[in-house]
Amino acid sequence: MAASTAITVAYGASYLVPLPSAFAISSRRFSSLSSPNKILDLSYLRRRVNAPSPTPRRVVVRAARTESREVKLGARAPDFELPEPLTGNLWRLDDFELYPCLLVMFICNHCPFVVHLKKDIVKLSNFYMQKGLAVVAISSNSVVTHPQDGPEFMAEDAKKFKYPFPYLYDESQEVAREFGAVCTPEFFLYKKNGRRPYELVYHGQFDDSRPSNNIPVNGRDLSLAIDLALSCQPIPSNQKPSVGCSIKWHPVTES
Repeated sequence: MAASTAITVAYGASYLVPLPSAFAISSRRFSSLSSPNKILDLSYLRRRVNAPSPTPRRVVVRAARTESREVKLGARAPDFELPEPLTGNLWRLDDFELYPCLLVMFICNHCPFVVHLKKDIVKLSNFYMQKGLAVVAISSNSVVTHPQDGPEFMAEDAKKFKYPFPYLYDESQEVAREFGAVCTPEFFLYKKNGRRPYELVYHGQFDDSRPSNNIPVNGRDLSLAIDLALSCQPIPSNQKPSVGCSIKWHPVTES
């Protein structure tokens, strides 16, 4: 995909949350004004105004960064059977059997790294699906810890961003483990040779852009791999890992 078609999404991995002012006055102290016979005690204000000014404070919330782990190139695509919350359909690996290449993406709703790329993921998918690429997205995040990533919200997200690919729900998280996925977003590109099963040819990043590094989103790394795969050319094995939020695994309960 050409760099000129890139879209930069204005989302960041850090959020500044303002704390209440140190000079905020409770409403109780203004109740004295309602009675003309009472003298307003200003000693509290004088003590606060004369006190040393506190250093301004900011709360910074950051997304945990995780790199995708190495998965052996040439590995076969694991079989799966997962529901699509938007339609209620079940999808299997066999449903993509007729396509020469398959892109499997592990994403979610809330992760800032995914939000940063969502519109461009849709744009890239629309472009290459017309050239014969099959695309599927999977969310494996635990709804116990992150209910905003549950199936109801997945359906809303798919509709809002007009996903051209099925967005599947991996409730058991077994599919993520079989693929070796550990973060969102994470990209697995598979290719078929004749009647042989899909084999992994690319497991790397979308591009160099991150939510806070001011590098424009262009999808260069992934689009180059797709171009090479669709044209039956070898893909370099030196691939940069994807970076994102860790998959939110179900909490372990002690018996």
